Amino acid sequence: MSEAAATPYARIGGEAGLRRFTRRFYALMDSLPEAAACRALHPESLAGAEQKLFEYLSGWLGGPPLFTDKYGPPMLRRRHLHAPIAGAEIEGWLACFRRAWAEEVADPTLGPLVLPQVEGLARHMRNRAEAA
Repeated sequence: MSEAAATPYARIGGEAGLRRFTRRFYALMDSLPEAAACRALHPESLAGAEQKLFEYLSGWLGGPPLFTDKYGPPMLRRRHLHAPIAGAEIEGWLACFRRAWAEEVADPTLGPLVLPQVEGLARHMRNRAEAA
């Protein structure tokens, strides 16, 4: 299979590459000061969130549809309505995603294809206005 024809999932390194990415993403969420607002929305253990992100990204990037097989349609905004999400939470989440991506994804041509979509999705998750 040519690089152009390979799915983003395959190009990220399949299951092992995606697992490294999601592990790094949540390690960053635990440590980056700019992710504090987003981190505060999560339980003490990030293991469940890490697994769900892994499952979601697997299907979203063209790999096995683990999330939809287990939970049904993603409906991500609806699934996150319980968490107050505005600018600080979005930007913190994106900071973790971008840095983990830069550190863990070796294919330099993949970022311009994936990151703008991720940014749009993250901004779509907003469910509250900024505090006055």
